[in-house]
Amino acid sequence: MTDLSTATTTPTTSGNPLIAGARVAGTDVYNTAGDHLGEIYDVMLDKQTGKVAYAIMSFGGFLGLGEKYHPIPWSVLDYDTNRGGYVVPLTKDKLEAAPMYDSEGEPDWDDRAYGKRVHDYYGTMPYWMM
Repeated sequence: MTDLSTATTTPTTSGNPLIAGARVAGTDVYNTAGDHLGEIYDVMLDKQTGKVAYAIMSFGGFLGLGEKYHPIPWSVLDYDTNRGGYVVPLTKDKLEAAPMYDSEGEPDWDDRAYGKRVHDYYGTMPYWMM
């Protein structure tokens, strides 16, 4: 298993290192074995620093029903220009067991304990401690 704390992100297919948030949403997510896991539903930005904190990945469900949303620390994603999507070092089983929420309600993003659980699960340092 890849050390998630050293994962890097290059979210672009050109030489430009920037991408609009609207272009990130809908981008496919794969695991290192090449399995399609889902897609980026949204990104969460830290209002104070402007850093991307999480990519919210939609996983499971059909036509929007029963979908689960997984906040994945941005540092875990790696953009693969050949696939045109993000790659994460996760199996489907590992993702299914990850912290998630559904359409019934988002987590309290101000709850640092929730954020710490997410980062602990992925083995990354919380973005607010960087």
